[in-house]
Amino acid sequence: MRKSFLLPIILLAMQSCAQKNDYNLIIGTYTNTGKSEGIYTYDFDTNTGESKQLSVTKGVENPSYLTLSADNKFVYAVNETGKTSAVSAFSFDAAKGDLKFLNKQATNGDDPCYIVADEKNVISANYSGGNASVFGIESNGSLGALKQIVQHSGKSVNKDRQNSPHVHMVFFTPDHKYLIINDLGTDKVYLYNYNINGTNDVLTPHDSVAITPGAGPRHITFSKDGKYAYLIHEMDAGITVFSYTNGSLEKIQETKITEDGFSGENGAADIHISPDGKFLYATNRGSENNITFFAIEKGGLLSKRGQISTLGKGPRNFSIDPTGKYLLVAHQYTNDVVVFERNTQTGELKDTGKRIAVGAPVCLVFAPKK
Repeated sequence: MRKSFLLPIILLAMQSCAQKNDYNLIIGTYTNTGKSEGIYTYDFDTNTGESKQLSVTKGVENPSYLTLSADNKFVYAVNETGKTSAVSAFSFDAAKGDLKFLNKQATNGDDPCYIVADEKNVISANYSGGNASVFGIESNGSLGALKQIVQHSGKSVNKDRQNSPHVHMVFFTPDHKYLIINDLGTDKVYLYNYNINGTNDVLTPHDSVAITPGAGPRHITFSKDGKYAYLIHEMDAGITVFSYTNGSLEKIQETKITEDGFSGENGAADIHISPDGKFLYATNRGSENNITFFAIEKGGLLSKRGQISTLGKGPRNFSIDPTGKYLLVAHQYTNDVVVFERNTQTGELKDTGKRIAVGAPVCLVFAPKK
């Protein structure tokens, strides 16, 4: 009797544990390639690395970059379409993996390539426009009217790629008091005061940091304790390490993701830290198509530990699952996501042989199932 009573409880507990390792994987794509139909949502099992398609949200143009609301109820996507660029809002049913379109608003800045959101605002980085757009959020999660545009000016040394500002990323500091704007075109990282309840003054200038001329700052990430920041440069494949305190970035290290003597084409793309805060990973496109990983040492400094092929072309974005077991790389040009398993002790990556076939994937977002 006791065994028959305990068995259902044990099975229920095992099922509950399995469910805790299930996440939605939301993938942003380029639809203008003819290989993608919009935003794809998959069930991703962090026990096995297996994935299963749940939905495709069609009728949305070039939703290249996505962000998830803090309450897991809404998804915001850029529509990277030149002069007609916009940001779209979707309600999100986490249990089913379904997205439903709410509305969209013009960015008044060409080619948005990154997006962030909190409970009050959605902010896009508009690459060709050289600006950032700030939108309020309505009570139903839809986008309010455009609140503010922050326009950059200036240029840098590369006459082909830096003859005007190119805003490549917007990113909240860990204390949420400031917004960082990386500008590839001016070789600067800008910090703005963030007034979450502002109307036309959500962002006001605070500080800026000049990067090596011709480097092309692209993406930034922060250490787990929020004391250090890591900036990847698209054009010279460098990484600048900063200490961070109260809205101030101070350079403490410069390193490269390429091997010594490398003379090929760079296209450094993305940078992330493992959930345990011990390792940093960075991708390079161009002629390399690989990922380099570093140990994060005392004082936030980086120590290079290895480099491997991403097994595809155009590793535009990658993401580490919330458990830290798997690292997924989205290949824009070979139309797949490659699933690597991480060695949590050494940081090394191993190909699982698992692939997600999807057209022109450029953004990977993990979302809880509930």
